[in-house]
Amino acid sequence: MRFIAQEDKLIPVKTKTENTLPLGKINSIPDPPLHPSFRFNPALQEFLTGKQLLVDELPFSLNEIQNHYEHGHLTYRKAIIYIGRKPTCVRCGNKDLSWFASFPCARCGETCLYCRKCLMMGRVSSCALLLGWKGPPPSTTLSDQPLAWSGTLSAGQKTASDQVVEAVQQNKELLVWAVCGAGKTEVLFQGINTALKAGKRVCIATPRTDVVLELTPRLKAAFPEIKVASLYGGSEDRHLHAPLTIATTHQLLRFYQAFDTVILDEVDAFPYTVEASLQYAAAQARKPTSAMIYLTATPNEKWQRECQQGKRNYTTIPARFHRHPLPVPEFAWCGNWQKLLRNDKLPANILRWIQTRLQAGKQALIFFPHIPLMEKTLPILREFEPKIAAVHAEDPERKEKVQQMRNKELALLLTTTILERGVTFPNIDVAVIGAEEPIFTESALVQIAGRAGRSADHPTGNVTFFHYGKTNAMLKAQKQIVSMNREGVERGLIDVE
Repeated sequence: MRFIAQEDKLIPVKTKTENTLPLGKINSIPDPPLHPSFRFNPALQEFLTGKQLLVDELPFSLNEIQNHYEHGHLTYRKAIIYIGRKPTCVRCGNKDLSWFASFPCARCGETCLYCRKCLMMGRVSSCALLLGWKGPPPSTTLSDQPLAWSGTLSAGQKTASDQVVEAVQQNKELLVWAVCGAGKTEVLFQGINTALKAGKRVCIATPRTDVVLELTPRLKAAFPEIKVASLYGGSEDRHLHAPLTIATTHQLLRFYQAFDTVILDEVDAFPYTVEASLQYAAAQARKPTSAMIYLTATPNEKWQRECQQGKRNYTTIPARFHRHPLPVPEFAWCGNWQKLLRNDKLPANILRWIQTRLQAGKQALIFFPHIPLMEKTLPILREFEPKIAAVHAEDPERKEKVQQMRNKELALLLTTTILERGVTFPNIDVAVIGAEEPIFTESALVQIAGRAGRSADHPTGNVTFFHYGKTNAMLKAQKQIVSMNREGVERGLIDVE
């Protein structure tokens, strides 16, 4: 098959020597044989290796792309295939008809179907092609010792680190179930080091951009001789080929069989848990023979059951490095707090809890299930102390308020679940108001409780769930934390007074 340029688009055309596959409902395109002696463009090689990109995303001429294809250095895949009469988006795995729409296509002159599920990554349509690199991979400079980190691991971290190394060497899957504040990033270092020394490509993927931004300087400092790509929406590294890649899970949609080791951080976090396309992208991004490492403090019930039944390979880090137990949440019934709040009042026990912290000069995070309830509470509490702020996901001053809390310029910070993970304050107590609300899942409550007692200088803290009726999520969260503390004591990872 040959492609020609028409109005800056690639169009399949018939030739005398070969059949041409029609546009539309075809599922595969044969690749021509590889010509090893062909002088390929190294820039195109680096741009496409391990990727699946649309023609429109390539800053190369159509003639050059066609030439590389004819010499077997590029692969084309149909972006939308049909299983029976049902379309499937090859890039994101979408099979739901409600996420497909049609439009009059200038490329093929027909009415084309396109996938709305991954539209933000560029439009995938029935006649669109995903390009990949089939030629030799870019050369990589190997290092005898890529890792420059000189820190030490706790006993719990060392056990998990050894199992990560084994999973990387044997191309296995491994769940690292580590409590909040256990130091999961450091546990990965030796595994990453093992992969890089063997010339393997590693990707650390996380659902949130702020985690990518936090991890990038830490990984660059730990592996100073290694090229590190940091990928998120608007990133300048978008097409950088690197041995070590740190990316949001959305960015994995651009990769195809690229990585020898994929590390999925916060595998329990939104949106990864609810977006099948992101789970599909993670599976597509790894090579057929590869290692997959999952990191979480709160695996879902299915995974917990599989761990207990021996059906999932896993390791636990049940204790923090400072060898103190995790703060166990206390339950406090507060009655119909929303009814009181409508009359500009708060339950007496909530007010006592807050006033005790204010009088002691102890900072606190207070979690709310909904923004309007939080904003209605703010002026009530500011009557006691003006240095109180509220923050949520759409707050334009979100970063500034979190930094004010870190600088101890705020006494209390009211928040939604946006701060349930990824933030550390050295010496705080934590309260949840309305812990019975559905948004406070077992996972969310464990993460919220994990905000307290993270610092070696302040390893303890109070965590109180104020509620209008206990829920299974509350009970399971408390049970999980108690269980981890028990395991930590049994393994000698927590000091018993």
